[in-house]
Amino acid sequence: MAYGQGLLPKLGEQRAGTAAVTFLKIGVGARAVSMGGAYVAVANDGTAMMWNPAGLVQIGKNELVVSHLDWLVDVNYEYLGYVHQWTDYLAVGAFVGYLHLADMPVTTEYHPYGNGEYFSYNDMVSGITTSIKMTDRFSFGITLKYVREDLADLVMDGMMFDLGTYYWTGYKTLRIAASMRNFGTDLRPGGTYTRRQASGETKSNYESFSPPTIFTLGVAMDVYHSGHHVFTAAMQMNHPMDDQENFVIGSEYRYRGMFALRGGYLSNMDENKWTFGGGAKISLYGKILKLDYSYADFNHLSMTQQFTFGFEF
Repeated sequence: MAYGQGLLPKLGEQRAGTAAVTFLKIGVGARAVSMGGAYVAVANDGTAMMWNPAGLVQIGKNELVVSHLDWLVDVNYEYLGYVHQWTDYLAVGAFVGYLHLADMPVTTEYHPYGNGEYFSYNDMVSGITTSIKMTDRFSFGITLKYVREDLADLVMDGMMFDLGTYYWTGYKTLRIAASMRNFGTDLRPGGTYTRRQASGETKSNYESFSPPTIFTLGVAMDVYHSGHHVFTAAMQMNHPMDDQENFVIGSEYRYRGMFALRGGYLSNMDENKWTFGGGAKISLYGKILKLDYSYADFNHLSMTQQFTFGFEF
């Protein structure tokens, strides 16, 4: 008998490692990450373009967001996003994300510590988002994005899109949201490589892989609101096409709308199960400055932390 099973059965483990540009699965925004990624029904800031494009129109103001993530093994991820509220019912946004690390030495059989040459690796995603409030309760959003991966002399790129919905049920502050992200055609590096066989050398194309498409369904509600104290709970089901299904729970406590503490739990995760974080808002001449921080422990792989700065006007 097997013990220690997660909340959900591990139904998709056989799909692990079958997708390209998996950096798109990295959570963007300290607030979202500190809530365990249970953000599809909460998304109402400049990082909504990475979680649920329908949440963009929920902001109600223009916003500039800058985020820096210290990822695993000295990998860094930078994000810049801008949201413009054209009307109460229409918001548009643009963003760019860039994952990078220091150049690495080229090693060979005879030079295991490097032959004096170096190669680089980086990923980039950029896109535009349109979010429309169809009624006072329901909004819809779509993101069109360009993705590129560079590894030494190999380049792989393509177009993808995200779809999202956001619905206020009318019962207190309960909202239900769903999104489909990273949907597109298969990707493969350009060019060819040489295959050595018994019959001789042949030129072959690189194999193609699907994008890391993921479907999410979530709910969120302010379960406690008294005076200056607000406690929000969020739950979300994730169905990635290249990994097992998982269920995440997030929470956020806010005091006077100025200070926040957050936490999250991720099921079916062997490394990263818990996340934590906090944030603060400062009102200055009618403008709002936001600073958020998140921490995630990956057990054997150390930890990650993210800093996000937002400016609403």
